[in-house]
Amino acid sequence: MKKATTEIKTLDVPTAGKKYFNLSPGGNYAAAARGDLPTVRIGRLLRCPVIALERMLADAKPRGDAA
Repeated sequence: MKKATTEIKTLDVPTAGKKYFNLSPGGNYAAAARGDLPTVRIGRLLRCPVIALERMLADAKPRGDAA
């Protein structure tokens, strides 16, 4: 028998934006609409897959203009 996992796989858009990028409440949905936050739609719900957020951060390249 497989062990049930209780690890959270998706977050709502405001929680994901705040937790991973410290976005403002209004900036969360704007980033999702632009495609800057990875999202999946489940019925009327818009969710951010945690694995996609973590992969996005792991694959991020430093910008040349960063101080």
